[in-house]
Amino acid sequence: MEFKAAIFAAAVAAVLLSSSSPALAQKKSPPAPAPVSLPPSLAPAPAPAPHYVDLAELLSVAGPFSTFLNYLEKTNVIETFQSQANKTKEGVTIFVPKNSAFAAIKQSTFSNLTGDQLKTLLLYHAFPEFYSLAEFKNLSELNPVNTFAGAPYTLNLTDDMGSIYVQSMWSKPKISSSVYATKPVAVYALNKVLLPMQIFSKDPPLAPAPAPAPVSGASDLAPSPASGKAGAGSGKADSTSAAYTVGAGVVNGLVLAAAASLMLLW
Repeated sequence: MEFKAAIFAAAVAAVLLSSSSPALAQKKSPPAPAPVSLPPSLAPAPAPAPHYVDLAELLSVAGPFSTFLNYLEKTNVIETFQSQANKTKEGVTIFVPKNSAFAAIKQSTFSNLTGDQLKTLLLYHAFPEFYSLAEFKNLSELNPVNTFAGAPYTLNLTDDMGSIYVQSMWSKPKISSSVYATKPVAVYALNKVLLPMQIFSKDPPLAPAPAPAPVSGASDLAPSPASGKAGAGSGKADSTSAAYTVGAGVVNGLVLAAAASLMLLW
């Protein structure tokens, strides 16, 4: 009897244990899906490098500016201007005299300058900021305008019905053409050199006028040998004609005299 009771208790305990275990009663969950591998995103393309204008190359091909360019390279001012041209926010404005502008002034005017004076003179031909032609009208209201040479090296700008004049102490040239005007670089051609009072105490002398070209060939007033021969031939012809005229007159006189004598005889 006791043995049967023990078996029954063990069976009841097994049933209770099996019904209370949720892990055995639940179905197995499906396996989790494998993670999807996405391709790595492409890195953004680098921004293009800014375009810098090569001032030395521009001045060498854009016009007759070799004298000004030689001075820029001799004093290393070309590097100062180039560094400023590469600053895209500020930029640079350069007034470039043509070769004829330097040739019009006596050469000793520039050869007698010290190195610092020549450098300052070149810096005097630029503004440390970009200005288009349209902006000069408003800029003229702020006269005088500081140049790259700093104070007191200033310029006065004048807008005369669209013609822009750049005035220094001893010269007031008009901007003859726009060589290059795309921000941050502006280059304008001048027919005269800008001459500040701080360097030149008086108006520099002009270059001497070129000597006139020698006259080649004989003078048109001198007779040629051929014309002399022609004149001699003409003189002979005139003498022959005069002799013939005198002879004819004598013969005619004799004929008339003979005719008169015959009439008297009759």
